[in-house]
Amino acid sequence: MAEIVSTQAAVELIQAGEVIAYPTEAVFGLGCDPQNEAAVMRLLEIKKRPVEKGLILIAADYSQLLPFVDDGAIPLERRAEIFSSWPGHISWVLPASAQAPAWITGQHSSIAVRVSSHPVVRELCQTLAMPLVSTSANRAGDPALTDSAEVLRQLGDGIAALVAGDLGGAAQPSPIRDAMSGQVLRS
Repeated sequence: MAEIVSTQAAVELIQAGEVIAYPTEAVFGLGCDPQNEAAVMRLLEIKKRPVEKGLILIAADYSQLLPFVDDGAIPLERRAEIFSSWPGHISWVLPASAQAPAWITGQHSSIAVRVSSHPVVRELCQTLAMPLVSTSANRAGDPALTDSAEVLRQLGDGIAALVAGDLGGAAQPSPIRDAMSGQVLRS
């Protein structure tokens, strides 16, 4: 059964290929190293989510996302809106780089990313010097979890740990917008 751990302990677990839960702006998230295919597959199994749907990456700054994003394909006229929204509570679907793993992009040629303003997320990503997979801590089809005890009760046998910290106070999971069109995909 998973237990609540410090950010540093969570960093060591992620580096060891484990899946963790952590607080975000609105709900608890599940995360792991996006380059570790086995860890991502474990996360998808915990969540009961098909790989084809793709996953969001969160980061402490945009530079951490560059290996996964085709930055040159983002239109100049869209860049100000995207980058001025970060760090913050909005995810953008950007063109994926050729190096972005299929276990992250799923069936898409794009990738959903966010530069988070949440202090726990930022500390995890800064310490790891990389982005994290971010998907809500719940089984597919179930409501996103906002209570740490409920995360441990429902997912504690699958995850390695839950990072200590409070949610950021947002009422809903991050809105998702398409960077190419500006279209709102999830409000």
